Amino acid sequence: MKVLVVGAGIAGPTLAYWLLRAGHEPTLVERAPELRRGGHLVDFWGAGFDVAERMDIVPELRRRGHRFAEARAVGSSGQRIASFTPSAVMGSDDRYVSIRRSDLAEVIYEALDGRAETILGDTVSAVEDDGNRVHATFESGLQREFDLVVGADGLHSRVRRLAFGPQQQFERYLGIVVAAFDVTGYRPRDERVAMMYAGLGFQVVRLSLPDDVTMFLITLRHERDVRADTLAQQQRLLRDRLSRRGWETSEMLEVMSDARTFYFDRVSQVRMPTWSRGRIGLVGDAAACPSLLAGQGSALAMVEAYVLAAELAGSTGDHVQAFGRYGARLAPLLRAKQDAARGLGLAFAPKSRFQLLVRNTGMKLMGLPWVTDRVMGKSFRDAVELPASATFQPSP
Repeated sequence: MKVLVVGAGIAGPTLAYWLLRAGHEPTLVERAPELRRGGHLVDFWGAGFDVAERMDIVPELRRRGHRFAEARAVGSSGQRIASFTPSAVMGSDDRYVSIRRSDLAEVIYEALDGRAETILGDTVSAVEDDGNRVHATFESGLQREFDLVVGADGLHSRVRRLAFGPQQQFERYLGIVVAAFDVTGYRPRDERVAMMYAGLGFQVVRLSLPDDVTMFLITLRHERDVRADTLAQQQRLLRDRLSRRGWETSEMLEVMSDARTFYFDRVSQVRMPTWSRGRIGLVGDAAACPSLLAGQGSALAMVEAYVLAAELAGSTGDHVQAFGRYGARLAPLLRAKQDAARGLGLAFAPKSRFQLLVRNTGMKLMGLPWVTDRVMGKSFRDAVELPASATFQPSP
């Protein structure tokens, strides 16, 4: 089948890779003129790591990724509140890596090795399913026909809006915004340590990366809609709300204008009763964004892409059956991840002094091995059985 995959982030290239392995002909289209840069660091583990192993990209992920020896929570004066080892929380020292989201996307895309048709700087403006084919019109004016169209275009999915309805029908804003930016030459540096500081309504994280790069990740409780805000308005919001709030917040905001890359968005979930309609389907954040609070959206996107491709590989051309099995297999897992994430807002942006106390106490408990193993460990293990890789053809 000829399959149009809209979006070249995490889910899209993963789906294209496995569609090729299943004998299909994917076309990957990305609105940006090149692969996107910047974004925040993601902790990559779980079933998504299993998919990466089957793609033979784990060595490259490790080469580009980072291994933090310590996560340290500090107070307003920089005093240590809590400390724990990330590998203890993940349950393994070998099966996780922290990596910039854009680097993860690039490694997956490179695994395609040019075998999938790719269109950059364009995206769909209309999709029409006539029951036998999907007629796709692109913003450039190009018109093409495909057997299937899959939206892998993220939280703000164009395909979802065109085929299923307006964004507000499915997006659940969690009252938090996220910003990520990086600079060179920032001091102080704490090598291989994730430094975390939280106050009422916010958390800031400082990460020291190679080549004297420092990344900042900010989560801020904010009820107002920010979808139309400009870059200047976004940065003004951060300055107004976080200046002189303790620790290094003022210093971070001072260097923000020198950032090499800057990312800002709402922290939201996407909840839908179904991920397919006729010959059009959704995958990754476009289908079931669990939000930044879930901590593993990128890995889950790879799982979704792999399972969808496996179901299409075993469906003998019956897309309705394949889409149905894909949803039935993964919907319970994704809903559980979403439900769990909604309760984690207090960790990323505590609303009250009581929530701040709970957050800091939780950080201290994570330093105890029996707590991380018995309590946290369960939340970091994906209750999903991946289809056998024998479903697909051998790699060329």
